Amino acid sequence: MVMKHILFDLIDCPFDFLDEEEFIKDSLINASVIARSPYLKIETHKFDPQGVTGYALLEESHMSIHTWPEKGIAKCDIFCCGDKSKPKEAVEYLHRRFKSQEVRRWVCDRSSKIITVL
Repeated sequence: MVMKHILFDLIDCPFDFLDEEEFIKDSLINASVIARSPYLKIETHKFDPQGVTGYALLEESHMSIHTWPEKGIAKCDIFCCGDKSKPKEAVEYLHRRFKSQEVRRWVCDRSSKIITVL
């Protein structure tokens, strides 16, 4: 089984996208479909004065989005455990959907037996 974990930042996104709870929820739903990782549950929370956190509990792990509209960034991750999942396609979808000017990503293969102690 392949376990892919992608952490990524969406940089220079429009404020309105990052501050709209329904937009974040819809983004998680669509990204899970695109990643071929069906969701079991989606939860979001809108902060005051701005910002949204949302996560999708997936059949084979999770996906999350945390936004800072005042900085124009969303910090996200997708962890998929299935051989059929396509998390990189979901990252590209979110990059386009949020109209980010840049995406920075870190990919980790968590299926290996290498253990790193921090």
